[in-house]
Amino acid sequence: MSVPAKSLLLNPNSYDPAHFDDKTSKILRATIEHFEKRGLQKLTEDYHSKAWYQDFLDFQASEKVFATFMTPAGDANGDADKRWDTARVAAMSELLGFYGMQYWYPWQVTCLGLGPVWQSDNAEMRARAAAALETGGVGAFALSERAHGADIYSSDMVLTPDGEGGYLASGGKYYIGNGNVASVVSVFGRIEGVEGQDQYVWFYADSNHPNYHLVQNVVPDQSYVSEFRLKNYPVSQADILHAGEDAFSAALNTVNVGKFNLGFGAVGLTTHGFYDAINHAHNRVLYGKPVTAMAHIRASFIDSYARLIAMKLFSGRAIDYFRTASPEDRRYLLFNPVTKMKVTSEGEKVMITLGDIVAAKGFEKDNFITIAKYDTTCLPRLEGTVAVNLGLVLKFMPAYLFMPEHFDAVPTRNDAADDEFLFRQGPTRGLGKIRFPSWREPYAAAANIPNVALFTEQAEAFTQLLLTAAPDADQQKDMDFLLALGDIFTLVVYGQLILEQAQLLDLDEEVVGSIFEFLVKDFSAAAIAMHGRSGTNAAQRTWALSVVRAPITDAGRTERIWNEIVELSSAYSMNR
Repeated sequence: MSVPAKSLLLNPNSYDPAHFDDKTSKILRATIEHFEKRGLQKLTEDYHSKAWYQDFLDFQASEKVFATFMTPAGDANGDADKRWDTARVAAMSELLGFYGMQYWYPWQVTCLGLGPVWQSDNAEMRARAAAALETGGVGAFALSERAHGADIYSSDMVLTPDGEGGYLASGGKYYIGNGNVASVVSVFGRIEGVEGQDQYVWFYADSNHPNYHLVQNVVPDQSYVSEFRLKNYPVSQADILHAGEDAFSAALNTVNVGKFNLGFGAVGLTTHGFYDAINHAHNRVLYGKPVTAMAHIRASFIDSYARLIAMKLFSGRAIDYFRTASPEDRRYLLFNPVTKMKVTSEGEKVMITLGDIVAAKGFEKDNFITIAKYDTTCLPRLEGTVAVNLGLVLKFMPAYLFMPEHFDAVPTRNDAADDEFLFRQGPTRGLGKIRFPSWREPYAAAANIPNVALFTEQAEAFTQLLLTAAPDADQQKDMDFLLALGDIFTLVVYGQLILEQAQLLDLDEEVVGSIFEFLVKDFSAAAIAMHGRSGTNAAQRTWALSVVRAPITDAGRTERIWNEIVELSSAYSMNR
């Protein structure tokens, strides 16, 4: 019997992480209990008053949430429960996102702050970080600066030799999460008097040091996104985590690990928003009928539901590629930015639609929809904009579409293993050499679903565009044009992993049909967008119009999916 899509959605009332080990399950359930005991009233009051979330940090310290989930097995000092297990990191990211970005955020920036440490050969600093986590400490990733953003080629954090083999670090960092309280602060800087790549370093700092000066919270938010300055902060050789080329790789590889969490935060946040929206709309009567009796409201809910399930399917399958990564299999470097940009953008799109449905309710101070509407706008713009990640995705397009190679099937990875490769990814170059199996295989396996077959036609037409009217030299320098092209390519990748996960889960084919109903429309919309770009040539404009398709609709399928959605109207409401 096929799995109903609604069973994939996180529901605190029935959450049973039985596929994890006992310790992991205990911590996940304890996290739900913590938030449900606090209740919606406290959560919303703290959000709007911008209250510091010390109670959450106290909770995670007492349960050793960060210590257990974010300490690699090699640094666990024999604790069998500690490991860096992407499946459970993703589960916690989704769960914290479900209750709000203000709780997900300190988790996320701790993950980033630990990246340069766990990639380092500096055993002393690794042990220091593990000890800090054990006592409830959090981390910070001090890369960006006010004048330079996250430009790793420019830094005003300068390390001056102190004449005794060490350095004195002075300079400012800007937009640094957890920078007000972090005991593990990974700081990027450059050594004065050294030229070229050798000047760059990562070093370990502590926000409690007297030469660490907190300036401000740079956002008007409950989360603390700090500006801090170091003034003659002593940095010994023992504090250095990386130098030279390794410092560059550590920065980029840390973001590879950390930005993966954004998609799961979006899934959790959007799921909670969906529950609240259907609860409100289905129980609100206008003109003698429930709001959900209106045809356009039902259509909006069905589209939002299909998009949310697709987010869940793609990101869930991407975990498996992340966990099976190796020097010989780096496909995760494509699926990772797609998770970051596409899943988060879809979450924002869903919450905009749900906001249209609930209307004025979405501005009230005592409900979660108001929080979710705003917070979903943040995720696509963190850890590299959508444009930055689309630019990265385009590097994989030729090999993905035209150079298939054989790979063994990637299994579902919920096993209790330490994903140690993530902290030895090595140099970040050579993306064009990464290979993929045929993208056509999962599409062919689902060709019996009419909208999948229709989308496959569009995808095949895209490959023909690249063979017959490929971007010329000028277009390859035109980022506006390339981003339009990247939107179309991303849809093909997105659909592939959705189909793989749907097959693995034996998901109801009618839901898959609804997912590809919106993907067919999105492909058509992306083609029209490319048609309108100033850099698009005549042949490409002709192609764009030729691939516009209307999806195949089915009244029976629509009614059955609607009935599944209606059942969610009483499935969950946060304890007040």
